[in-house]
Amino acid sequence: MMRTPVSERSLIIESSDDEDTHSAAAAAATNGRRRGHDVEEQDAGSDSDSSSSSSSCATPRRGPSSSSPYSQQWPQSYRQSIDILSSVQSPNLSFLGTSSLSRLSNSFLAITDSFQSKSPEIISNFVKPLLSPTTSDEQQQHEDTRKSSQYIPSRKPSLQQIPEDQKPLVVGHEASPYRNCSYTQGVMNGINVLCGVGILSTPYAIKQGGWIGLVILSLFAVLAWYTGVLLRHCLDSKEGLETYPDIGHAAFGSTGRMVISIILYVELYACCIEYLILESDNLSKLFPTAQLTIGSLTLNSHVFFAILTTIIVMPTTWLRDLSCLSYISAGGVIASILVVICLFWVGVVDDVGFENKGTVLNLPGVPIALGLYGYCYSGHGVFPNIYSSLKNRNQFPSILFTCIGLSTVLYAGAAVMGYKMFGEATESQFTLNLPDNSVVSKVAVWTTVANPITKYALTIIPLAMSLEELLPPNQQKYSNIIMLRSALVVSTLLIALSVPFFGLVMALVGSFFAMLVTYILPCVCYLAILKTKVGWHQIAACSFIIVVGVCCACVGTYSSLYGIIQNYT
Repeated sequence: MMRTPVSERSLIIESSDDEDTHSAAAAAATNGRRRGHDVEEQDAGSDSDSSSSSSSCATPRRGPSSSSPYSQQWPQSYRQSIDILSSVQSPNLSFLGTSSLSRLSNSFLAITDSFQSKSPEIISNFVKPLLSPTTSDEQQQHEDTRKSSQYIPSRKPSLQQIPEDQKPLVVGHEASPYRNCSYTQGVMNGINVLCGVGILSTPYAIKQGGWIGLVILSLFAVLAWYTGVLLRHCLDSKEGLETYPDIGHAAFGSTGRMVISIILYVELYACCIEYLILESDNLSKLFPTAQLTIGSLTLNSHVFFAILTTIIVMPTTWLRDLSCLSYISAGGVIASILVVICLFWVGVVDDVGFENKGTVLNLPGVPIALGLYGYCYSGHGVFPNIYSSLKNRNQFPSILFTCIGLSTVLYAGAAVMGYKMFGEATESQFTLNLPDNSVVSKVAVWTTVANPITKYALTIIPLAMSLEELLPPNQQKYSNIIMLRSALVVSTLLIALSVPFFGLVMALVGSFFAMLVTYILPCVCYLAILKTKVGWHQIAACSFIIVVGVCCACVGTYSSLYGIIQNYT
């Protein structure tokens, strides 16, 4: 039998049927892919030092996830689920029961060659994809290719012993191949992650802490860039590191992986709660007299719109392929810019004016401001995925600097204009201060309302998929998955109704989770992984960031919780 070289066997597996024939076909296919990959690297002009950093959309830089010791532990689905937050895939709308999440393709605005993914193995008789299936000839050709060689899926071996009628609809979450992402695409992906609902609260942050907050915002931006670069060094320190949980695993073993994963997932869960509060506040501004009466129970506009938003977003969480929503939510960059333009328009054209002066420092409100500014840079959970998808990974520090810099300009612009316009009357979301009779105000509010609806499912799905991994394989059925995801959505509604304080909740998330994910953990992991290679100046810088992060986390978390409690007493 022809034996596959070691480097090739790390990328392919051989079928047990017609072993000799398929082995030769697999070797030929791999050699073809390698020749194509070499041509792409030459065309891209990458040097020898960055050859390991260049990969096409079809060929992973490293071996498949199942060959990496880090990807064998929970959560195995982190890479592909977080990829959805940072990139746009080809639109293929289908429901639970297909393995379409394994077909992650082009990154944000990329026009690249798509890769052939593995066809679904388990499709429910009553759950079909909305798009028509491929022709029989294409299916036969795809089946022949799959038998000869395929990427090793990160599927649990126990699935093979499950009877056909009891196999789960959610088959093992397969890691997506690395893509060929350009500089511009990487910047757009980073801005799309950073520029979210946090921009609405930057004027409120100045109201809380004074104009000194702009200095705090700039300092956080610089530190966020530095810690993002530290994550890059952590990823490059060992073979097989791809995600933030992998970094935690390399630094502190399985415990570190689990702790970091839980922190990241709880942060995403808190963001979903923020989305519901945001929708409730802004829709109540548009329709203040709306209410629902059921018997003797009357729901005011805030409760009614929170429930209505939950009903709207719940079916989107049942989708297995979220590429359609990913396309729409990628417009978050445009939405953020549009909202800032509307704010400027209201101040200049609608004669609201920029006359409020404010104070330089408001010491009692600084802890809340710290949490609000920290929330603005809570994208580090996605940065390792963006780094792994780059064609030239040496450009990552520059990409990170660009997307953080542009985001900071938007944050600062909105903060200055909003506070100069509304002064001490500034709400936790500046859209609530906009004049009711202005068309531009309605454009800003509706834009603010539309964006979270598309992002809710993308934000909750990583947590849902991680919980689905914990289910016994024979319990990963359509009905159980629907119940699990629906329960997650309902739980976010209950918390949003219990704590309907947008600014305080955002300050709490920014103070505790963002400080951990963005500032403290990157430095701690960097020192733990590269402790024998770092110089004294790097130790000093990391120690300074850790101290700043811990202090901000403590005072911000305490002040946020105290403010929430005060609203109930």
